[in-house]
This record gives sequence, structure tokens and C-alpha cells, in this order.
Amino acid sequence: QVQLVESGGGLVQAGGSLRLSCAASGRTFSTTAMGWFRQAPGKEREFVAAAKWSGGNTYYVDSVKGRFTISGDNGKSTVYLQMSSLKPEDTAVYYCAAKRGPVTLFRPSSRYEYDYWGQGTQVTVSP
Repeated sequence: QVQLVESGGGLVQAGGSLRLSCAASGRTFSTTAMGWFRQAPGKEREFVAAAKWSGGNTYYVDSVKGRFTISGDNGKSTVYLQMSSLKPEDTAVYYCAAKRGPVTLFRPSSRYEYDYWGQGTQVTVSP
């Protein structure tokens, strides 16, 4: 099992920045990719960013490209989401997710790829 705990959310004005952290514990050696998703009130959970541990490939939804950066430590214990130039439409609960198993046919934007989820952290961007 892998446990994920997000932190770093909060209230920020439009144009500001936040860095989310996701602390992983347990059998982290079994994880092969990590992702960030978000869910706004009344909307479905949507993909934000993902990264493979091996090779360092990163993936982003178009709406955050150039503004958000996903990164992690080599020990697979922490994943970050650096968010800049935040917009009110970025307001949501942000969830960290971890995948185990092969990433040969990895579909980073599919929530069904991920085996473990955190409890989420609220990000609110005011106009």
C-alpha cells in the first residue's frame, strides 16, 4: 500500500503562485508514475499533470501548460506541483495520485490509471 498526503493549498490572488506537495509513504518503490488531478464544485475530477518516475516524462492538460510544473524527488517520497500565474478557474480541490505497475501504455490523463489517491487540498484563487 501507498499513502499519499497533499499539502500547500490555500487562498491566493489571481496571478499568484502556490506549490503543492504530495508526501508518499509505504511501498513507494512500487510506484511508477504520479499525477495531479483537480475537482471544482459541481464538476468532474480532471487531469492536471503527471510524470513518470523513469525517464522523467511529464504531461499537462493544455489549460495549465506553461504555468504549472510537476516534479519529484529521486526517492519517490514527494511530488510537487508548482503553480504560477494562477487564475480563478484554477480553483478546485487538488488530488495527488500514484500508479503502480508498467507504464508502457501509460494514459496519464485517465484517473483509472492510478491506484492510490490522497485526500486532496483546497486551492482557491480570488479575482
